Amino acid sequence: MLSGQDPLVASGTGTKMSNRVVCREASHAGSWYTASGPQLNAQLEGWLSQVQSTKRPARAIIAPHAGYTYCGSCAAHAYKQVDPSITRRIFILGPSHHVPLSRCALSSVDIYRTPLYDLRIDQKIYGELWKTGMFERMSLQTDEDEHSIEMHLPYTAKAMESHKDEFTIIPVLVGALSESKEQEFGKLFSKYLADPSNLFVVSSDFCHWGQRFRYSYYDESQGEIYRSIEHLDKMGMSIIEQLDPVSFSNYLKKYHNTICGRHPIGVLLNAITELQKNGMNMSFSFLNYAQSSQCRNWQDSSVSYAAGALTVH
Repeated sequence: MLSGQDPLVASGTGTKMSNRVVCREASHAGSWYTASGPQLNAQLEGWLSQVQSTKRPARAIIAPHAGYTYCGSCAAHAYKQVDPSITRRIFILGPSHHVPLSRCALSSVDIYRTPLYDLRIDQKIYGELWKTGMFERMSLQTDEDEHSIEMHLPYTAKAMESHKDEFTIIPVLVGALSESKEQEFGKLFSKYLADPSNLFVVSSDFCHWGQRFRYSYYDESQGEIYRSIEHLDKMGMSIIEQLDPVSFSNYLKKYHNTICGRHPIGVLLNAITELQKNGMNMSFSFLNYAQSSQCRNWQDSSVSYAAGALTVH
């Protein structure tokens, strides 16, 4: 499915040989969210209208990637912090759910479709990333099967609609990285994170609890199961807010919380650490937390969602 060799790239140049424009279809439209542009626009508008922009302009956001009926309102808290007037490039870091991947992968297409309008991949930045030798290419099949990046595309399109012809996207599929690889990718992306015209979207849900997820951590001192889940998630969220990648790794090793975007989050935290070494002052705040349902017994299951934003002072 994935290979380090890229059929579209002429050796060494990083430029595409063919001129045909390749599109990734909005493969989850019609199931995970509505395929109707006007309906989708109205839904996103509704969710965004209910939240405040207290952390604008965000340099990075963490937001969920579930079906919009579950997490649309939560994600709005993050996207409301995006300032379209300064944002020109949007890096979208999503975890790989279906293919084993030990590094990060770039898309092989030019255009990502959404029911709102098409988003253009930044081939210049892609060329810079490809030249590092740190990336693989994902096949179109892998790209269209994966939902972790796609679920951010309609929200990105909506948040940026006032400047829709003035920005590009840089989708990155993040594999099951070791801590040292998270550090390496963090270092690489830190120079892009330093630029105020760039926005990083980090795609992650939080705890996946229940038998179907093979995860049933329960701290009875917290009361009902859903309270224990919330306590566990909020412990992780406050560690993310401390912007310390080592503490976050230790938390994951201790509790094994099923945060599916832990590697994209790890990359972001390492990028921030790199910039802090160089004297940049930043803070991260979570703005919303939600659960798909409230677990009260062992038969129940739920997924948690959190939305937050990074601001540079």
